[in-house]
Amino acid sequence: MTPSRRALLGAALGAGAGAAATAAGAPPAGAAGAAAWQLRWAPSAREVGTRAFETLEDDRADSHPEAAPHISAEGDTFRFAIHTVDRDTSTDRQRQEVTGCRTGETYLKWRRGETWRVTYRMFLPSSLRATTTFTHIMQMKQPGTGSAPLVVQSLRRSGGDQTIELKVFGQDVLVGRTDLEPLHDRWTDVDFRITIGDGAAGSVRWILTSGGTTVIDREASGVDTFLADRVRPKWGIYRSLGDTSGAIRDTYLLLSDLRAYQLV
Repeated sequence: MTPSRRALLGAALGAGAGAAATAAGAPPAGAAGAAAWQLRWAPSAREVGTRAFETLEDDRADSHPEAAPHISAEGDTFRFAIHTVDRDTSTDRQRQEVTGCRTGETYLKWRRGETWRVTYRMFLPSSLRATTTFTHIMQMKQPGTGSAPLVVQSLRRSGGDQTIELKVFGQDVLVGRTDLEPLHDRWTDVDFRITIGDGAAGSVRWILTSGGTTVIDREASGVDTFLADRVRPKWGIYRSLGDTSGAIRDTYLLLSDLRAYQLV
């Protein structure tokens, strides 16, 4: 896809996402005294590469150095490759992920009481399959080691079917779930929003669009989306090797047109 074509698609995505925000109850940008989405992060994979992110978790255990890098920028996309031989520092799982939103030498800090939104396009090949255990492709977490995720977007087997779902992790709240297979081998637009709050003060909304059609639009309020310090997004492939369906294969994930907005 040419850069000009990507620019047109990005503009169309932004327009559609803005309409979705208005439909969700957010006042239109430009209304007197109204809250509005402020663009805070829009990295170019071609120009800044993986410095678009706060940190890289690329084969942390050095388990497969001959395939390095597993995380790379290719043209206008970010590519996350994972192989059956890859192992994380906990050897029962695999992880090729990035964290945070960097611009130059600074990065965004998502704080309690704030509302944030990320939009992006993802390509899920048919080799990236749902598993009986966890396969996360986006997480919201507190920075640092040892903390559980707050929100996860996952590929999970449900009754034998491949699905993609969003959960508030600690409270085990299923925000939404839809069939994965129709999304294989094509680009899907993701629109994720989070109000960061303790106890029942948080909320999330999750919208997937494919081929101009809304696949799923779900939200959950009164949920816990904060642990301590701040919230940081993660993208990539993080999966358990405990799968019993035979879904663990060499595969990859592509992301493009990442944007982060703050409601101000």
